[in-house]
Amino acid sequence: MSRLACRVLAAALGALALVTGCGGSGDDGSAVEGRRPDGAEVTIRVPADAPTVSDAVSLAQPGDLVLVAPGVYHESVRIDTERVTLRGESRAEVVIDGQVRRPHGVVVTAPGVAVENLTVRNNTHNGVLVTGSAAAVEALPGSGGYDTGDEPVVLLESFLVSHVTATRNGLYGIYAFSARNGVIEHSYTSGGADSGIYVGQCRPCRIVVRDNISELNAVGFENTNASGDMYVVGNRLVGNRVGLTTNSDHQEKLLPQRDAVIAGNLIADNQQPQTPEQADGGWGIGIGVDGGSDNRFVRNLVTGHVNAGLVITATADLTADGNQITENAFAGNGLDVGWTFPTATQGQGNCLAGNELGTTVPADLAAVASCPLSADSPTPTGSWSAPPAPAGIPFTEVAAPGPQPEFPDAGTVGATVVPDVPELPVVADIVLPSPALLADGARVATTS
Repeated sequence: MSRLACRVLAAALGALALVTGCGGSGDDGSAVEGRRPDGAEVTIRVPADAPTVSDAVSLAQPGDLVLVAPGVYHESVRIDTERVTLRGESRAEVVIDGQVRRPHGVVVTAPGVAVENLTVRNNTHNGVLVTGSAAAVEALPGSGGYDTGDEPVVLLESFLVSHVTATRNGLYGIYAFSARNGVIEHSYTSGGADSGIYVGQCRPCRIVVRDNISELNAVGFENTNASGDMYVVGNRLVGNRVGLTTNSDHQEKLLPQRDAVIAGNLIADNQQPQTPEQADGGWGIGIGVDGGSDNRFVRNLVTGHVNAGLVITATADLTADGNQITENAFAGNGLDVGWTFPTATQGQGNCLAGNELGTTVPADLAAVASCPLSADSPTPTGSWSAPPAPAGIPFTEVAAPGPQPEFPDAGTVGATVVPDVPELPVVADIVLPSPALLADGARVATTS
């Protein structure tokens, strides 16, 4: 009897360990690697040991690795066992395909889970969803994420999404909602009809989004009501309709958004017409802040936007206060920095220092709003004419991605141990990026 078959039998009998006689290899010559009952990991192979990814995940115990062979898997996978690693043997050739009829590709609802080295595509909602919210898995989305009604905030603790390609998904490529203590890294997103990567509803987040490529989405990266130790560093956000947004939204809890660090990112040429069109019609903007406060924008390269490099605004009842824009390089934008507010939410304490900066609205912002600035200093406001946005295309028609870097030694290393709390970046060590940042994995080249 194979080791995996023994596990199924043991589970049926309510046993705590694999039964005597389980060892060696599977009946077909495949190995279900690992040991029991000492708690060491087991490797469950798809399809050698389980025919589908979902079947393999259902057999996994904490500390196990589910290793998936190349193939297209028409399913939605839910991981609700803690400390399971789901990994593809080949990033491009292991594909979880929603066929534009399943809402999610991979759903993570347990702590300590790693999702690595595979492609998720063609889902009506999300490629990868990591969440502590039961409503988010089932509910229809609101304009700023998921409206979870009266559900209490439960934050999933610790996660990792690494070397994942998420393309042609109807809302978000990689979506962390009501989750914290996690990392999204070395991944590629395109064709997100709302955004490529989204982090929402966490405080303190302690989330690091680093070294990703996000292109051909409505928005490259979006942060809503995600506050406290929220880091977006070293990413390539190029060729979307809008590069990055950080905002407060009543549709999610933990309002308002504050205290995120956006540093060392390449944010360029975000007016790509062959992209899905987001409901609010944003276009030609590098960074947009809507009702977010106390955020730091440090040493980003923001270039080639027909509207504006960085915009700060607010809704009728949510101010944007205390945002610091320091040591960034702006070039080739219709307007480098623009601040525009309704009278009731004009904001306070927003400031700039040490930027390579040309045109601003209001004029001379670098002089009149120079950091440091008192917290109650009124933020000046102005207006400008935004260029019209072209119509978008269906997310299903976005160009397919090219090859992306593989997870190192995907088929030979064991399960990934996800830390309870990730190591957070040292902002002083983050440098202004090169225009070639992560260009080897990008499909859309900069045009500036």
